Amino acid sequence: MSFSSIPILDLSLARDPTTKPQLLNELRHALLEVGFLYIKNTGIPENLINEVISLGKAFFDLPEEKKLEIEMKNAPSFLGYNKLGMEITRFKTDWREQIDLSTPHPVPGPDDPLYRNLLAPNLWPDPHALPGFRDVYEDYMAKMGDMSMEFTSLIAEAIGLPRDAFAQFFDDAQQHKLKIVKYPDLEELGVEGEAQGVGPHKDSMLTSYLLQASHHRGLQVQNAEGQWVDCPPIDGTFVVAIGQGMEALTQGVCQSTTHRVQSPARGSGARYSIPFFQGVSYDATFESMDVPDSVKKLRADILEKRGGQRLDDIEFTFIKGMWSRLGEATLMNRIKSHPDVGERWYPELLKKIRADQAEEAAKFAATEKPASTKSTPLPTQPQSISAH
Repeated sequence: MSFSSIPILDLSLARDPTTKPQLLNELRHALLEVGFLYIKNTGIPENLINEVISLGKAFFDLPEEKKLEIEMKNAPSFLGYNKLGMEITRFKTDWREQIDLSTPHPVPGPDDPLYRNLLAPNLWPDPHALPGFRDVYEDYMAKMGDMSMEFTSLIAEAIGLPRDAFAQFFDDAQQHKLKIVKYPDLEELGVEGEAQGVGPHKDSMLTSYLLQASHHRGLQVQNAEGQWVDCPPIDGTFVVAIGQGMEALTQGVCQSTTHRVQSPARGSGARYSIPFFQGVSYDATFESMDVPDSVKKLRADILEKRGGQRLDDIEFTFIKGMWSRLGEATLMNRIKSHPDVGERWYPELLKKIRADQAEEAAKFAATEKPASTKSTPLPTQPQSISAH
């Protein structure tokens, strides 16, 4: 058994006690068997979404020198603008241009752990060049943060846990992140055949919420048989990806699913994407929550139907014993994805990562097979946080 399409859930059903059980049943199926879903009627205002899309596209039309004023390598927070081809997933270049933003935070103190550098003010584009951008995106991130927390409560209920089961993994200064991404088409890239918008990966945290901001196909999800299933844009929806953090904390009950983005076809124009990543406290440890046996059995039954096989060759972030805090793993992931930032701000950590990568790349080259034949155990190196 495996999925061949992505389920669509109507969150308005959760607001009525008579229809909420239906929503929770549909959500349970999506969590256990797919790991990806669409949600609609989320409560995010349509006019705000339209502004987010319009201003997000307008950012990429700014002159290059204006975008480079807020280049990511200018700060140790990994927030800011990235030129085309400056991020890496699975040892290959991702052909996308992007800006990373987060919910607002002050500059960390000198005695804070190094990973607190991730909590920092945004690098905003010049307000004279792009009026209204900051206000709209701060409003959007705040509303998306509230929605993501409510949805996490629904996830807990759907698998038979208390609504507040995940509360211990959040803190008062919770950081959520957002990317605005432009994927040039193959003609603009000057590439024949196919190109990697972003390579196969899993998102790292609990949940991600993707606003597909143009009508391009490209996002694909890998099912248990190794087939790539299209996840096309649907107006009025967000695409939810269950992250590795959710899988780890629920002891594998919630499934985190491999996905990728193919560059747009020649002459089709750029694809735009705005994923929102729900954060988790960087001080959180890697201990799983107490998941009842009845809940763990839900996942065991699914694996039994599949003959006990789990297709999985993606590096896993939440490795107990490798890092003491989530923040440490996240910082290393960011350096791995953005070596230009690492070179400037974290040279010693980058040196260690490059030594590990050389060894891992050799293993990858020696063992890479077609996706339909892969069924390998989880490697031990952390996977970068990517976008859709």
